[in-house]
Amino acid sequence: MATREARGLGQPRGEGHDGGRAAHGRPDAPPCPAEAPEALRGERRDAAENRRRILAAARALFAERGVDAVSMNQIARAAGIGPGTLYRRYAHKGLLCQGLLEENTGRFREETAARLAPGPAAGPALARLEAVLLRLIAFNEENAPLLGAIADAACGDRRGAIYGGPLYQWLYRIVLATVEEALAAGELAPLDAAWLADALLAPLAIDLYLFQRHERGFTPERIAAAVRQFLASLRAGQPVA
Repeated sequence: MATREARGLGQPRGEGHDGGRAAHGRPDAPPCPAEAPEALRGERRDAAENRRRILAAARALFAERGVDAVSMNQIARAAGIGPGTLYRRYAHKGLLCQGLLEENTGRFREETAARLAPGPAAGPALARLEAVLLRLIAFNEENAPLLGAIADAACGDRRGAIYGGPLYQWLYRIVLATVEEALAAGELAPLDAAWLADALLAPLAIDLYLFQRHERGFTPERIAAAVRQFLASLRAGQPVA
């Protein structure tokens, strides 16, 4: 299929990881080495080193051959570890790609939170929402192969996993809060805010986005213009059926 060829996607089989956080108390709490036996501390260091080697090997192989052409076994060999160690860390390629995306995702979340933050100088909610959706288009463009591989992994009992994942759930909540702000300010026609937050994000879901880019031949600029038009159609004063 042209879409898969254009984006160079793999056949992922995996899930994200815990980012190496310690399991003590709050997620942001520092680890407490004194509470753990020496053996467990050694295992954690080994796990961190394995994660670093896995991600470095995957990044190099993907850059050289494309995501689709690289198997999990090839990544394990390049990382100098056994397949079992790889699959314990990343159950399928989708999760491994999530790991590779963490840095970019973190920057995207910071930018999004800053753009949507309410305040006296923040500007209208709809304008901030438009800026975030346009940034999401750029994020899709920048990370298409990895995002596509994550989407490919969402099949069978993993169907819908993307929508239950931390990035989408966070993005949904922050978009919903901005939609509710726009409704309260009279910027939007009276609509179901919870439904609308999903509807605003749906056209930028990576599978549809890549289909429009590579099958329909839409440019990012055309998609961005359509997003602007869609938001404009939702403004208060527009007819709602």
